[in-house]
Amino acid sequence: MVSREIVPGVFWVGALDFDRRLFDELIPLPDGTSYNSYLIKGSDKTALIDTVDPVKEFELIENLVKLKIDRIDYVVINHAEQDHSGSLPMILEFFPNAKVVTNEKCKELLISLLHIPADVFHLVKDGDTLSLGDRTLEFHLTAWTHWPETQITFLREDKILFPCDLFGFHMASSELYLVEDAVSLRSAKRYYAEIMMPFRNSIKGYIDMVRALSPVMIAPSHGPVHKNPAFILDAYSDWVSDTVKNEVVLPYVSMHGSTQKMVDHFTAALITRGIVVKPFNLTHTDIGDLALSLVDAATVVMATPTVLFGPHPRIVYATYLANALKPKTRYASVIGSFGWGGKSVDTIVKMLDHLKLEVLEPVMVKGQPDEATMQALDRLADDILKKHKENNIV
Repeated sequence: MVSREIVPGVFWVGALDFDRRLFDELIPLPDGTSYNSYLIKGSDKTALIDTVDPVKEFELIENLVKLKIDRIDYVVINHAEQDHSGSLPMILEFFPNAKVVTNEKCKELLISLLHIPADVFHLVKDGDTLSLGDRTLEFHLTAWTHWPETQITFLREDKILFPCDLFGFHMASSELYLVEDAVSLRSAKRYYAEIMMPFRNSIKGYIDMVRALSPVMIAPSHGPVHKNPAFILDAYSDWVSDTVKNEVVLPYVSMHGSTQKMVDHFTAALITRGIVVKPFNLTHTDIGDLALSLVDAATVVMATPTVLFGPHPRIVYATYLANALKPKTRYASVIGSFGWGGKSVDTIVKMLDHLKLEVLEPVMVKGQPDEATMQALDRLADDILKKHKENNIV
């Protein structure tokens, strides 16, 4: 691996992980990821901004060795999660005089997660600064933009923002700077959906603060560096807003064909009414794609057969995921089939308790759908269209 200079005296010293395909044993990584660490040389002091995942800690050390770094005075940890802080123990072995710069909550987590000694910390509060000589680090606490201890670091003189997870995305790329295209925007939106969307309301409150700093670059902890901060800030402003689109997300499973027939008819009914519909067959769906679809959708409809007395386990998983991600979805419903009975609708509705939404009348059928079932699905499509129009959802 090689280090790369962003501006004179500021270097990317992280690691690229082209082969990683799963994050947190949960999130698919179709494009791998990067663990971005940054070195800042001041006239008096040197600071390292975040570390890397411990599986890549030797690459971080190698990059520092290649730069002939023999002293690090400060290691700034913006977030305690191990993909950012996990190499901190090794860094402290190589640079035993370094102080770990972070906030009180992050200190507590680093001691718990990595057994970092309590006496190595230099604690900062919101708005505090730290001089490197001719360069100044400015800290802002951004609780619940991911974890409760998250913070961002701003390099005043160079106007570079180091926001850790915020504004980043999972991609291993040999290009240091972001290529502003549809692929990058989709990757960033997917990352927002998977990681950041549960904290939408908190993030919304920090966007103006970040804009007020007027960064000329945003250097996140995953993915390329943003040379045009407006690109990602404008995208986030849209994603965290309360605006939804004329879209229906339709996760489904069908065991013996009944639910599949209902999904096919319902999909066509929505298309006929000018509503964008996004069906996801959960037997082979990438959950990152499902999360991405939930960012803007006004309505979600779960389509399930009945397993014993409740929804199919894959639908339970999708419902739990939607509830945990807390999208700005406004309406929900359930369609599906059963044999002798069950409580699929009640189970699904109760599982969506974190979402502030209206439940539209479900359509459940015993056995194979008939003409009356199809008419009921048409009625549900009409109800969705009516709700969208009433609320100017386009």
